Amino acid sequence: MNGQQIKTAAVRGTTAVALTLLITACHGGSGDATAQDVPMPSVSVVRLHPHAVPVTTELPGRIVSLLEAEVRPQVSGIIEQRLFVEGAEVKAGQPLYQIDPASYQAARDSADAALSRARAAIPAAQAKADRNQDLVRQNAISVQEYQESMDALAQARANVAAAKAALETARIDLDRTTIRAPISGRIDRSALTPGALVSANQAAPLTAIHQIDRVNVDLTQSSASLLDLREAIDAGHMTRSSGGVPVRLRLENGALYPLAGELAFGESSVATDTGTYTLRVTVPNPRRVLLPGMYVRAIVEEGVVPQGYLLPQRAVSRNARGEASAMFVRAGKVEEVTLHGARAHGNFWLVTQGLRDGDALVVEGSQQVRSGDAAQSTEVLVDAATGALRSLPAKPSPGTGAAAANAPTPSSAPSAQRS
Repeated sequence: MNGQQIKTAAVRGTTAVALTLLITACHGGSGDATAQDVPMPSVSVVRLHPHAVPVTTELPGRIVSLLEAEVRPQVSGIIEQRLFVEGAEVKAGQPLYQIDPASYQAARDSADAALSRARAAIPAAQAKADRNQDLVRQNAISVQEYQESMDALAQARANVAAAKAALETARIDLDRTTIRAPISGRIDRSALTPGALVSANQAAPLTAIHQIDRVNVDLTQSSASLLDLREAIDAGHMTRSSGGVPVRLRLENGALYPLAGELAFGESSVATDTGTYTLRVTVPNPRRVLLPGMYVRAIVEEGVVPQGYLLPQRAVSRNARGEASAMFVRAGKVEEVTLHGARAHGNFWLVTQGLRDGDALVVEGSQQVRSGDAAQSTEVLVDAATGALRSLPAKPSPGTGAAAANAPTPSSAPSAQRS
């Protein structure tokens, strides 16, 4: 190899080394730049603290009259008058219909005459019995004749008693030609008009009266829910409320009925065909808003969870196993926690186990992180009524203007729908 070849090889080697160093430097510089360009994900969190939570459940039900009476005639005849206003309030004993009383008045008069006739026969029978009593002592008549006179007196007295009973029956029938209200309440429309023929104890009622100043609500609940409730109470996760069990009603239009009712009783058996049992609630109804047959949903307070956590619905999702779960920031890293035994509670989820006081629940930004990621958290507040988010009140301090300007601002969240 001559000098020229040696010089050329040295130049090529130097060039290769330079290129290698340049490529290595470029790769290293690119990696550092990428790491600096990717910011730590930001999430909004809510601090959770346990407190006593009333547990309620919504059950379907129907309004039932406190008292209900169907009005039927007890005597036959032609209706002469209707004496009430349809749909009005009536009092017990108030006349409702008038049946033609002519034949019943005649029957009462005949019974009255029969009583007078029976009473008129007593003096003669009494006098004969007294006379025969003196004669039998003198052996002027036989004992049999005396006994017959005494029997005749007893028969006359029995005839008076029978006539009295017949007169009372006739009087009752005459009184029943005026059909009266058996109970107080609101009366329905009349099924018949004046001139219609009715018969005693007919199957079809003339009208009906409902007492609705207080009403009953018949609710149905599954037997499985009853068992879950008893297990929660036995395990100490829930306690019974002291006093009566308050109940609120949600009407068909979604409005909340203003007056609270009270649980009256629960049936002692479960329906074999549906697996449910019936609860009855009594509710005041002074304005007659609740009508028999109306569908409602009753909000029944089952008990109180002494140490419960309320999680906004927006922060809870379902994992791959179908279990409720939520993201938390613990020690600067995101952690997914399965919420065992979680149940809907208005705009929140109620959780009684697996959480700690002061846990930071991720309510915004959970789509940007995964379990195990480091994350920067910003604390927000949750509106207890609607579940909407709002920022914490600002705490001004010197030297924090720039940091506050760079802090992420959570967007306003809409109210979560009621479960």
